[in-house]
Amino acid sequence: MKEEIIIKMSKEVGSFAEDKDKAKEIRLRIVEPALDSGKHVILDFGNVEAATQSFIHALISETIRKHTIDVLDHLSFKDCTSSVKGVIEIVIDYMQTPNKASENGNKS
Repeated sequence: MKEEIIIKMSKEVGSFAEDKDKAKEIRLRIVEPALDSGKHVILDFGNVEAATQSFIHALISETIRKHTIDVLDHLSFKDCTSSVKGVIEIVIDYMQTPNKASENGNKS
């Protein structure tokens, strides 16, 4: 079984995930290195009540762009409220839209 790393998002961002700079920092400091070393990354949103679309975009879109949508086989989302789940789904759907995953503009 693949080694897992669990990122407790509430410890990183509190109950409202809105700071896109913090999301980028989490992606660069934890998510990308873990994926690059072959680990399965679990983003645990327990105790996070809501997240902005810009936060989730900064957290995962560049990773999807870099690794393709197949990276979702190695990235899981845990204990998401319906609000957080909805935002994640919007960002993932957006990244699957033709030409979006390969665009170079507006990088996070």
